[in-house]
Amino acid sequence: QVRLVESGGGLVQAGGSLRLSCAASGNIFSIDDMGWYRQVPGKQRELVAVIIKGGITNYLDSVKGRFTISRDNAENTVYLQMNSLKPEDTAVYYCYLRKVASALPYWGQGTQVTVSS
Repeated sequence: QVRLVESGGGLVQAGGSLRLSCAASGNIFSIDDMGWYRQVPGKQRELVAVIIKGGITNYLDSVKGRFTISRDNAENTVYLQMNSLKPEDTAVYYCYLRKVASALPYWGQGTQVTVSS
């Protein structure tokens, strides 16, 4: 019904940058918000960044000033620019999309980000 495909993950040294992309396709009639979660094995998934409606954004405290989320509405694509990466940013990053507020989200398959010290 809705498909999310992530790309842009990889291996980078501390202090480096990566840009993640998430392209949505399928039966998309509206978008309330899109964003990114990340998960480390053995730990709870945590919300990293979200962008809603008119472009309002929110970030996990530990990534503020380093990560920037943006959206291309015409292409139904969300991006996460990650700068000044730290080893603790290492995780699998998952994008999500919600058609309306309070709806269950659609999920991407995840893209691995590994930051070496």
